[in-house]
Amino acid sequence: MTVLPLDGEHDPLRREIIAAINRLLASTPHRSNGRLNVSQLAVEADVKRWHLTHQHTDLKDRFQEEVARAEAKRAASAKVADAYEELKRENTNLRQHVRHLESRLEIYAAALNQLAREHAALSGRDADAAKVRTLPRRRQPLP
Repeated sequence: MTVLPLDGEHDPLRREIIAAINRLLASTPHRSNGRLNVSQLAVEADVKRWHLTHQHTDLKDRFQEEVARAEAKRAASAKVADAYEELKRENTNLRQHVRHLESRLEIYAAALNQLAREHAALSGRDADAAKVRTLPRRRQPLP
């Protein structure tokens, strides 16, 4: 991942700083611990820190902008991942609740059907005259 191109840079110090910026942002440091701060950029570029803070402030500022942009992307990605995990958990809970309700519904339907038959038998009508239909069972199990 090349954030800053080396094109048009003739100063070897600036080229080294730009290469170090690109390595740090690509998470492939050679000399530093990989933290995205100006001190580690100086270590990675093998220059004194004052070169970045006093001499090449444009590169330091550009590096800090890119770090902020990368951090914002990471934070947004983490937020999306957290929301996805929460939705998966909620989906699992809702599916379990639906299975519970379906089993209760089958019990209630069987009890209602039995009561309708008993009522029909006690009132002198036959079971077919009661016009109570059994509910069809769901054929597709929930994944």
